Amino acid sequence: MNLKSLFQKIDDQQPTIEINSIVVDSQAVVPGALFVAIRGARTDGHQFIRQAIAKGAAALVVEDATVVPKSFSGFVNEVPSSRLELARLASVWAGHPSKDLFTVGVTGTNGKTTITHMIESVLNFSSVSTGVIGTIDHHLGTTVWPTEMTTPDPMAFQLRLKDFVQLKARAVALEASSHALDQRRIDYVEFDAAVFSNLTRDHLDYHVTMDNYFAAKARLFVELLSKSVKRNTYAILNADDVWAPRLASEIRKSGRSMLWQFSAKPENSVDFNFTIEEQGFDGVHFSLRTPQATHRLFLAMPGVHNVQNAVSAFAIGLAAGVDENLVAESIAKIDGVNGRLQRIANSRGLHVFVDYAHTDDALLAILALLNGIRSAARAKGQSDGLARIITVFGCGGDRDRGKRPLMMRAALSGSDFVIVTSDNPRTENPESIIDDATAGLSSIELLKSQRIVDRRSAIERAIDISKKGDVILIAGKGHETTQQIGLIKLPFSDAKIAHEILEGNNVRS
Repeated sequence: MNLKSLFQKIDDQQPTIEINSIVVDSQAVVPGALFVAIRGARTDGHQFIRQAIAKGAAALVVEDATVVPKSFSGFVNEVPSSRLELARLASVWAGHPSKDLFTVGVTGTNGKTTITHMIESVLNFSSVSTGVIGTIDHHLGTTVWPTEMTTPDPMAFQLRLKDFVQLKARAVALEASSHALDQRRIDYVEFDAAVFSNLTRDHLDYHVTMDNYFAAKARLFVELLSKSVKRNTYAILNADDVWAPRLASEIRKSGRSMLWQFSAKPENSVDFNFTIEEQGFDGVHFSLRTPQATHRLFLAMPGVHNVQNAVSAFAIGLAAGVDENLVAESIAKIDGVNGRLQRIANSRGLHVFVDYAHTDDALLAILALLNGIRSAARAKGQSDGLARIITVFGCGGDRDRGKRPLMMRAALSGSDFVIVTSDNPRTENPESIIDDATAGLSSIELLKSQRIVDRRSAIERAIDISKKGDVILIAGKGHETTQQIGLIKLPFSDAKIAHEILEGNNVRS
């Protein structure tokens, strides 16, 4: 691609320069590359401009042109934000693929992965071929691309959208993380709809304050969605979250998006009201009132949070123009998401779940659900009603230390016994992480818990002390297939290891 295709400011006096790649890592520069100097938290790309030039960079994007050697004869574009310019360049380079897709962004502290997969299920059921970009992977049908980031960098992101278009996708559901929104990774994506699930404490090691965290999430609605070139755009909000009124107010002020809200509270005047009628470990029966009709539905994933996720997907189906009865029919076809209250089948009569809950709020929600199901079983006189709830969890290293004791308190509040272990300790001492989590516990609380640093041993201990009918929640890592200890990622899957132990194949790899 030549420079004139990338930069409108190029005039006829500028020699034609062919660009073969756009990179932000000076090590990746090859002759003919466009190097974008990004200011990061740890390093500043402007420090590597000379190295990029030496490797053959043909053009530069910088925020400070004074650091470019005067001897450089290539094209220099000075901009207020290199991150924003990179997002624009990535969209141009890929051919603006989001314009050819029904594009949905999903943001919130919890639920993003589940919602995107539910949207995929709803739209695919209606023959709208849908790709997913998120935490677990990127995929379209049976074509899967691995990923290590919830929301990738702009070039990888736009090129993946291009892949979807070339593979005849008609829609995409993507997870919009707060980091990605703050770092402008998905700017210049043309959205049709956006979903807000909730906002609870997380990532304050990065955002510092909840207001900053909210502002990052709100960008999806008040900046990206409201400025989309798409004719009709939809903002879908969980009205039962405490941050929803503030977000709704900002959406109304910022643009033209249709605002749809949903709630479990019948007194709320919203677009979608739902009521849970009955639930067990196998799923939930609920009714949903939409602007057009009332539906009685079954979802094979228990919990009010999963009903909220399903209602989000239902609303997206309507926004995409799918027949409402077909959307209702599709909800029963949703069969779960890896690592999201994933049930581990076993022959011991145990209810074992693996879940990605890695905040105190998420733990509280999952444990409230499990306790509710247990109480309902007890009221019906079922033997499972006497079950204990045993929780295994850990806290991530090199992340927000302030949430560690909150997570421990959450686990204790909803469990009969808690085993606190390692999550991804990264470069922190695992013992120190557990010390943070257990700081200030009373002697009674200590008796209700056990610390086991090795995560596999912790899972094994939970299974060993359990009896038929007990519930085991293995929380924190969910779908992840590795555990990072130091700088090394080792194979580790909660679901796989739990299955091995449950079926007596407890062989350490």
